[in-house]
Amino acid sequence: MASKIFIDTDVIIDLLIDRQPHAVAASILFDLADKNELKVYTSSLCFNNVHYILRKELGDRKTRAVIGELLEIVEVLSVSGKDISNAVTSEFKDFEDAIQHSVAVSEKGINAIVTRNTKDYKKSKIAVFNSDTYVQMIVNGAR
Repeated sequence: MASKIFIDTDVIIDLLIDRQPHAVAASILFDLADKNELKVYTSSLCFNNVHYILRKELGDRKTRAVIGELLEIVEVLSVSGKDISNAVTSEFKDFEDAIQHSVAVSEKGINAIVTRNTKDYKKSKIAVFNSDTYVQMIVNGAR
């Protein structure tokens, strides 16, 4: 069975606007997901943030098309009231990351969060990796 990981917004943006050098690792992760060798999740909150940032680069129509393509690979987890409540009372300094974390730990089987903001996830209840480190783990067979 493929590993289940939660991808943070920054990694998705790296992929979609080809932010180098980070886009390389992001591309590998999403290629593995496309081949069903990795199960990738993110939150519904992520898509609002992705649209907000990408539309400035790509325009609204292209951004919506790209998000539509992404939905074919990524499993979207809803943000619940409980996730917001958990974020409010969490020890995370960044509120958005607290929401993302709550969503990730609520889904059974997710064993890692992949982000470029590892420092913001110091209080995480599950493993946190930057995309380069996670890809290296995969290359070395530690899925």
